[in-house]
Amino acid sequence: MQNNEGKLKVGLAQLAPVWLDKKGTLEKIVQVIHEAGQKGIELLVFGEGLLPGYPLWTGLTDATIFDSPMQKELHAHYAANAVVIEKGDLNEVCSILKEYGMGSYLGVIERPLDRGGHSLYASLVFIDKHGKVQSVHRKLRPTYDERLTWSPGDGHGLQVHSMKEFTVGGLNCWENWMPLVRSSLYAQGENLHVAVWPGSDHNTRDITRFIARESRSYVVSVSSLMRKEDFPETTPHFSKILENAPDVLTNGGSCVAGPDGEWILEPQVGQEELFSVEVDFNRVLEERQNFDPSGHYSRPDVTRLIVNRERQSVVQFEESGEAGLKENSKST
Repeated sequence: MQNNEGKLKVGLAQLAPVWLDKKGTLEKIVQVIHEAGQKGIELLVFGEGLLPGYPLWTGLTDATIFDSPMQKELHAHYAANAVVIEKGDLNEVCSILKEYGMGSYLGVIERPLDRGGHSLYASLVFIDKHGKVQSVHRKLRPTYDERLTWSPGDGHGLQVHSMKEFTVGGLNCWENWMPLVRSSLYAQGENLHVAVWPGSDHNTRDITRFIARESRSYVVSVSSLMRKEDFPETTPHFSKILENAPDVLTNGGSCVAGPDGEWILEPQVGQEELFSVEVDFNRVLEERQNFDPSGHYSRPDVTRLIVNRERQSVVQFEESGEAGLKENSKST
């Protein structure tokens, strides 16, 4: 008798955003969730920062010029279209995922209220099949020109989640090159690793197979697309951005490698499409027979990793004195 708990159908949503347009991109995401639900997909993955898009203008418009009015206007537009989870920006997405009993990793640009509500983070949100946000991983180290608009995150989101027999975890883009960060997920039993990218097979082609071989896990890399025609004309300084933009800025490259490091889905270039694969948990058990980085092939008596998963904040409020007494009297 076949064990359906050991099989999981995974969807890779390789999309172009409605760039820097939260409402328009959300509509596109919702449409793909419905498509995935009709195909019986159980875990649906979107690319890094898809909602509302990657800050491509920083490499096209002299973004390092300090106090530039143009850069301030573009950043403000980006912030206005960022995701505020606490205000319900993902409620519709959560509701539809619940309708289909589908889990999802969604890359967003987050403007969190617990850090004051103004700075931006590249966050990877995991929503379970009940429509609940279970973790929000803020990218630990923005890369190169990303640092001109994104803030560094913390370890709070370095968590894994159960889906059938699988244990899934995820990282943003070049975090996947950080060996200690990968190890923190392996140690929690991860056997299906999600890697999200802004796009292009030059990012995904090598590391997807490498992580699979290192961890003896499935690795699902999902990227976005961005072409010159995908820049909305309503974008501030539209013509200036297009002056230096190539025809194709990110070409996709979404792919899946098995626990032996071999391709299940080779990098897909150029198509805006929902791809799907079925993964089999038994393949993980087979490949862990000869190597398991956190199990029989580890030496915790020699090397160990310490991870701080506290959500970082600049303030801690403590009630005392008369205000504290009043608060206590209310609670009693």
